[in-house]
Amino acid sequence: MTRRVVTNMSLSLDGCYARAENTIDMSWVMPYAVSDVARDHLTSLWEPATTALLGRTNAEGFMGFWPTVIGMEGADPRDEAFAKWLVTCEKTVLSSTLTEAPWDNTTVLSAPAADVADELKAAPGGDILVLSSASVIKSLLAADQVDRLALMIFPVTLGAGPRLFTDGLPAADWTLVSQESGVHGELALVYDRMRSHSPRSSVPPA
Repeated sequence: MTRRVVTNMSLSLDGCYARAENTIDMSWVMPYAVSDVARDHLTSLWEPATTALLGRTNAEGFMGFWPTVIGMEGADPRDEAFAKWLVTCEKTVLSSTLTEAPWDNTTVLSAPAADVADELKAAPGGDILVLSSASVIKSLLAADQVDRLALMIFPVTLGAGPRLFTDGLPAADWTLVSQESGVHGELALVYDRMRSHSPRSSVPPA
């Protein structure tokens, strides 16, 4: 069975994944990212995955924080389970500046994301999960390499900021796999890429 490339990103209602004035300030995400819907959403993505594909900036942020959750008093079991997965899973980090991996089970590559995804899909394993690395996800969308697109939509408008979906991406059809809403208005959406070129119709054959 061919491995899937699965991407996950948090977005505001107006389609931004970060503030324009401070792209590393994710305070707008935090009230919703710790909800049951958000935690269950992330769990459903990492459990079938065996590889994390990350950009350097996101890798540094993730590996600086998540290992500290393991054994943390009062930590949600879902958070701790994800932290353990992230530490132990195979990690591929895309970087033109890192010369060696500062984390266990990690390979650093300076190569186009689409080429790396092709190589990973040719190897055995489970899903290849791209976690919130916008530049990597954008490259994979541009190359039509995303098989499953997962989004957390938070009830916030940022007014301006970098956007995941920009002009020039190839047209694509997606089918909704799951949708969940939380008590705070957050939405967890999962779509699969439809790659059949046959026209869709709701009318059964005669």
